[in-house]
Amino acid sequence: MRTIIFRLLVLIFIMILPNPGFSASSVTLPQSSELRQQLKDALARKGPDYKPRTRHLLADGKPKYSNRLILESSPYLLQHAHNPVNWYAWGDAAFAAAERLGLPILLSIGYSTCHWCHVMEEESFEDEEIAQYLNEHYIAIKVDREERPDLDAIYMAAVQTITGRGGWPMTVWLLPDRSPFYGGTYFPARDGDHGRRQGFLTVVKKISELYQNQRDEIQDAGQKLTKAVQRQLQTAAGSGKLPDAALIAQVMNDYKTRYDLVHGGVKGRPKFPSSMPVRLLLRYYRRTGDKKVLDMARLTLDKMAAGGIYDQVGGGFHRYSTDEKWLVPHFEKMLYDNALLVMAYLDAYQVTGDHNYHRVVDEILGYVERDMTAPAGAFYSATDADSINPDGHREEGYYFTWTPEELDTVLGVETARIVKAYYGVGKRPNFDGRYILYRPAAAVAVAEKLRISETKLMATVKSAREILYQQRNLRPRPLRDEKILTAWNGLMISAYARAGLVLGSQHYTAQAVRAAEFILQNLYHDGKLYRSYKDGEARHPGYLDDYAFFIASLIDLYEVTQQIRWLQQAVRLDKVLQADYEDSEAGGFFMTAQGQPGLIAREKPGYDGAEPSGNSVALLNLLKLYKYTTNDNYRLRAGKMLSLF
Repeated sequence: MRTIIFRLLVLIFIMILPNPGFSASSVTLPQSSELRQQLKDALARKGPDYKPRTRHLLADGKPKYSNRLILESSPYLLQHAHNPVNWYAWGDAAFAAAERLGLPILLSIGYSTCHWCHVMEEESFEDEEIAQYLNEHYIAIKVDREERPDLDAIYMAAVQTITGRGGWPMTVWLLPDRSPFYGGTYFPARDGDHGRRQGFLTVVKKISELYQNQRDEIQDAGQKLTKAVQRQLQTAAGSGKLPDAALIAQVMNDYKTRYDLVHGGVKGRPKFPSSMPVRLLLRYYRRTGDKKVLDMARLTLDKMAAGGIYDQVGGGFHRYSTDEKWLVPHFEKMLYDNALLVMAYLDAYQVTGDHNYHRVVDEILGYVERDMTAPAGAFYSATDADSINPDGHREEGYYFTWTPEELDTVLGVETARIVKAYYGVGKRPNFDGRYILYRPAAAVAVAEKLRISETKLMATVKSAREILYQQRNLRPRPLRDEKILTAWNGLMISAYARAGLVLGSQHYTAQAVRAAEFILQNLYHDGKLYRSYKDGEARHPGYLDDYAFFIASLIDLYEVTQQIRWLQQAVRLDKVLQADYEDSEAGGFFMTAQGQPGLIAREKPGYDGAEPSGNSVALLNLLKLYKYTTNDNYRLRAGKMLSLF
């Protein structure tokens, strides 16, 4: 396998092709008259206030190009609807066209708030020369990884097999039978860009030439890579024994060796929010009384909440920190991160009684209610890292950062003096000439340095935060991805429900109930869950995560409300999981339901990533359902899963 891939890499990177220096002045999109009319009608439905996301505009402000993605509802696909690339959405039509025309497929997978996806779009997919070449030599397909996690997992496994790493945007070359034969992540547009020897245009030309001239070798590579992906996504049989407490102690000992004693979390960078490890640390402390483990959890939570990864003005956590200090974030905000972190801070509040953890929970949930909640009660998916700066260009982090002069103007000099001291605005900017607000010192130390009381300090900061939030909202806001995902809503419903239970808040409980009822009314049809909701339509059959996370939220609602209807609904949905997703022989659940068409592999996920594995959540659900119903079948299924994984 590795020999085949290595030979392909060598061919791609040493083959010399003539460079005709072509420059397209107008791109041809091969579209039928019927399709052109569909695209025209779709554009008209956008209304007079529609602003196309493209630099290719006609004199009247209308887009010069439109492609099939304008017919989609995914915000990520719609971002590419006016590229000069002849994009398809994933589906049989694209692969039939590739087979008919004898062309390879270029598959591009990303998501709407992905910074480097935006970069590759602007550099390559908006470039008319590159677009023309793709239109003539490829069938190009766009996929939103958040709507299609099954495709993302399959082709990410292929990219990781080839390159040893992964990420987004993900760029994969496929055969018409959906087999991958080459791939990578972000490619700069041209040779020499960003210090890369070969750019995207050169790579697509070389691979096209290989595809036409050495098809047998390409097909052989595709078959072997597909088999490697299938093996990678399978779960090897376990020992058949149930794990015991010794395994958890072993995990703790391993974690201690990788723990960052100064900043919390795991050593190194980038640093991702440590919600699930922290929750394990807190439970381990609760069981064993190991004070060192509690200190590790507290330091991590304290440093994250004080850092730039936390939005000190608006509440909520950014995606990750690019440094080891939790200071400089990648500024996108994801619904699932904030849901999981609510749970971690709630656990810490229960263990310690520290009101600062209560405050962080309130601020996160306040941010979600204010900025991420749809009018009908469900939760939007994410907000972008980029926003429009005063020059009219998209810039990462501009919306969230400040200059000392801006703070003086907005707050007044005296209040700004206090706020700047509290939020670390000093002599040297910490992000592109601007300041990310963070809390470098405890409030008592800042108050002492300013020679004011801690009470006055915190009152001044609280008042200033609201002023800064309102002023910040006068800036162009980052793009918000307004699709509603069942899985991520399940996580946030759990967060609100648990907050309602732990903090005794009827308001939080009501928010959880409202969102759960939205899912049941709009994403639950004929006894099955759907994945995504946008523009009044539910799309894509649900995945394991959708069922597992939503069942967990129903159990949480049952615990806080004591209304039996939530437990009954959880039992009904688990029956669907058992029938359509569970491996009755080996144990565990597949990502996709049986009979899902068009997939070259069927994943049985076994690792927690940025989100918990659907199998780990489903396991906890089975254990809880056993306790609440005393039905021994739940216990037996859970035991089989534990033995497998």
